Amino acid sequence: MKRGKKIQEARQRIDKTKLYNPDEAVNLMKEVKFTKFDETVDMSIKIVHKSYQNVRGSVTLPAGTGKEKKVLVICKGDKQKEAHDAGADFVGADDMIEKIKEGWTDFQAVVATPDMMKEVGKLGPVLGRKGLMPKPKSGTVTDDIKGIVKELKGGRVEYRADKTGVIHLGIGKVTFEVNSLVDNIKAFYNQIVRDKPSDAKGNYVKSVHISSTMGPGIKINYKGIEK
Repeated sequence: MKRGKKIQEARQRIDKTKLYNPDEAVNLMKEVKFTKFDETVDMSIKIVHKSYQNVRGSVTLPAGTGKEKKVLVICKGDKQKEAHDAGADFVGADDMIEKIKEGWTDFQAVVATPDMMKEVGKLGPVLGRKGLMPKPKSGTVTDDIKGIVKELKGGRVEYRADKTGVIHLGIGKVTFEVNSLVDNIKAFYNQIVRDKPSDAKGNYVKSVHISSTMGPGIKINYKGIEK
């Protein structure tokens, strides 16, 4: 496939044989950017594991993602006030469940209290397909509504490996300060290492790259990322 002149020029400025430190990679990504819109910064981590579908988790990016996340909380009683006070975009109980059954999905995260999960579980065909079903393991089935809502609104995102063993995540915008993007790179990488499955042997991480939405990939020296 024929590549555009601008992307070819951008690729020529990147040394494919070099492993860049995070700050070098971010600065270079900014330098080779050629579009007019504020692109997302994509980070991809190639891992080695026998069962990629089991590699998943969540990470809180200290500088956020640059995207607004609408959070729905399904709960009753005093927990509804707690959800509103924490900054949830939508709060309700049976009314929200009925609304979702009718096809409403104008949100990017769902939190539910344990007492509501019997009914929320019936939303599997809708929420499950979009990866939005609340789960105890991810902390979205909880009585700590205030804590989880603040995390989700403040930069907490979920990740999972694809069938080729690559974990992709948007870690911010090109217009973020260099230090902010570096902090997000370190947070994501170190979370992946902490979440390493117990049955993963040897070198778990094979490679780490960042790129802007339209830009070329830049390989990072992940062994130099501080813990």
